[in-house]
Amino acid sequence: MTKAYSRFLAAFFCVFLGALLVWHVVLPDREKSQTENRLLSQLPEFSWEALKDGSYTEGIESYFADQFPLRDAWTGMKARVEQLLGKREFNDIYLAGDTLISKVEKPNAELLDKNLSYIDRLAEKLPANLYLGLIPSAAEIWKDKLPAGADSWDQGAFLEDLTVSDKISQIDVSAALKEHAGEQIYYRTDHHWTTLGAFYGANALLEALGREPLKESDFTPEIAADDFNGTLYSQSGIHWLQSDTIEFWVKEEGLTLSSWLTGKEAIAPLYDRSYLEVKDKYSAFLGGNQPLCVIKNEALSEDAGKILLIRDSYSDALAPFLAQRYAEVHLFDLRYNRTPVSAYAAENGIDDVVVLYSIQNFISDNNLFLLTQ
Repeated sequence: MTKAYSRFLAAFFCVFLGALLVWHVVLPDREKSQTENRLLSQLPEFSWEALKDGSYTEGIESYFADQFPLRDAWTGMKARVEQLLGKREFNDIYLAGDTLISKVEKPNAELLDKNLSYIDRLAEKLPANLYLGLIPSAAEIWKDKLPAGADSWDQGAFLEDLTVSDKISQIDVSAALKEHAGEQIYYRTDHHWTTLGAFYGANALLEALGREPLKESDFTPEIAADDFNGTLYSQSGIHWLQSDTIEFWVKEEGLTLSSWLTGKEAIAPLYDRSYLEVKDKYSAFLGGNQPLCVIKNEALSEDAGKILLIRDSYSDALAPFLAQRYAEVHLFDLRYNRTPVSAYAAENGIDDVVVLYSIQNFISDNNLFLLTQ
């Protein structure tokens, strides 16, 4: 390499970096990344104290990283180059052919034991029947799709060894999903199960609860969106897979949804279609995460009973199916609702209580201690 050529390269990169800096300054800062579905760092306020303790320089670093021009394109390009070099794991997410599967880390044994003990203690307080349903992730049901040598915590072994109080009935959601593992029961770009997967999960619950299972032929799926790119798409940087399709199966007619999304009760749609126009399309089911919502089926008498789900977001796609067999379906989220569960069940005449969580959330949740109130 000649000295002139070296100087040319040095000058080129200086101009390139300078142009990026000018571009960064000229462009307005973005508040949120639709691709990553998160808020972006903003320019931190300077103070000598912040400079001294290092928080200012950390804030500046995060700010430039988040506000970098064409950040989404660079992130996708980086993942594509790494894929061409043979990499199959991207930010704890495996690229398995045309599917993204989240790695499940080994849980903290102490936290896991505590979470199970909290459910045992809830059983002692409840006036209703208590059930536990843990939903395995795609890393368990689709483990044959994982790249060779891919490491992920053994959810199947955990379920086989799981023991709970005699007062708690376990729901084998895993068996129902394994039976249909060859179908599209999880999204390819998101960690949730699809509406089809939720249908099979709902039938597993209904059968365990002594209710008549639903028939797939009774539903006519509506394609609500065909451009869904979920959380795994955002976290991995892999942006070249085909988008997922979201389907609505249960008709809204005859169902009334009371939502506490704002903290106060309000009548809301079963499917909030405004979310279909943004990145977080999965929140179209029931309007997304909220402290409490209740689905009432006007066609069923009170004798059909009431069910309470202590839930994570997997229940959003499942609850409309349960409303075909229960007069009322109550969804209670411990992250936002501090009402004692036992008191809520007693005050609302709940017949069946189900702690329904994805395993990946259950093993890391720090709010389950609230079940003991």
